[in-house]
Amino acid sequence: MEIIFMGTGTSQGVPVIAYNKETQLDLSNSKNWRTRCSAHISFGNFNIQIDAAPEFRLQCLANGIINIDYFILTHGHADHISGMDDLRRFCDLKSDNKIPVYATDEGIERVKNIYPYALNDKPNERGYPCFDLKKMPEILELGNDCRIYSTMQEHGNLESLGLVFEEGNKRLAYYVDCKRLSAKAVELARECDILVLDGLKPTEHASHMSFYEAIECAKLLNAKKSFITHTTMQIDYEIFSKELPENIFLAYDNLRVSV
Repeated sequence: MEIIFMGTGTSQGVPVIAYNKETQLDLSNSKNWRTRCSAHISFGNFNIQIDAAPEFRLQCLANGIINIDYFILTHGHADHISGMDDLRRFCDLKSDNKIPVYATDEGIERVKNIYPYALNDKPNERGYPCFDLKKMPEILELGNDCRIYSTMQEHGNLESLGLVFEEGNKRLAYYVDCKRLSAKAVELARECDILVLDGLKPTEHASHMSFYEAIECAKLLNAKKSFITHTTMQIDYEIFSKELPENIFLAYDNLRVSV
């Protein structure tokens, strides 16, 4: 089981356009250059893509992504959905030229509004995207003792998908773009092998965990390794890494973690 952190930045990316050079962000450190948030999970014989950032094509090239079996959209915000048109290449590579896309009701409506040309039974032309759009179930059984659990997360005025990937006795939890975890989310992820959490910035935010809230959540869940992602330019990698307890880490673009 492996996760590739394709992008680990917040909705504006890091650094932001016209950024204030008086901030503590050290841009000589490549770990402080963060594209928008997306991840790729490989487990069993399956390759799962979580979200498609605006930089999705470049992220795929940087990380050597050559196959996607299933695409999961956690929610319909622009930084997670804007790169979905580039799934067209992965449709090209499939025998039926379409890719299964799982989402919430909100995410499904957003896909319908943004990508109506990708919702036919087959691509309009060769090279066009084609999505087999489905609502994400609570448990998605893939076979070979691999499954994905989903849970709804509070994220401002909407809900996002929290995901737990299970292969035999291995578990990876991906809880990004959420303010707090439900009792079900805690139960699914407690003492998992890899935990990924939203930790936006040092101070509190209405729809995301803060850096310090993510640390407390990681302590509660007691995973073997926890990673904080979806961070703003207020989080300098070296400075904030020094504040992290044992087995809790800041994620950065192109990081790979296996279990």
